[in-house]
Amino acid sequence: MKVVYWSSTGNTERMAQMLGGEIEKLGGSVEVKEVSAVSPSELENETVFALGCSAMGDEELDEGEMEPFVQEVEKFASGKKIGLFGSYDWGDGEWMRKWEARMKEAGADVAGTVIANNEPGDEDQENLAVLAKALLS
Repeated sequence: MKVVYWSSTGNTERMAQMLGGEIEKLGGSVEVKEVSAVSPSELENETVFALGCSAMGDEELDEGEMEPFVQEVEKFASGKKIGLFGSYDWGDGEWMRKWEARMKEAGADVAGTVIANNEPGDEDQENLAVLAKALLS
């Protein structure tokens, strides 16, 4: 399984690593990669994957790398099981709700979402463990 992320401060990167660790604990095989190191086409043949992005600006996805990547994924998301995660500093998680709605509208089965306020802690680790289980089931 692939876990692809974009991180502005390192918090979402940490979440990606945590999710990868939880997937491995459950016996899954995982590759955790920054979005700049992955082509959207690499996910086309995957049936299950996770995407992570921290909230930027007015609670939006990163416009430079992640937004164009997600636009490409939307073209083939139908029927895929996708987990979404990310961190934010302020706001109420609107970017994640919008992102989840977009993926569902594209036909994806969203296995779950996890958001962390700034640096991920123990509760976020637990939520990522639940997401890992959902992705593998």
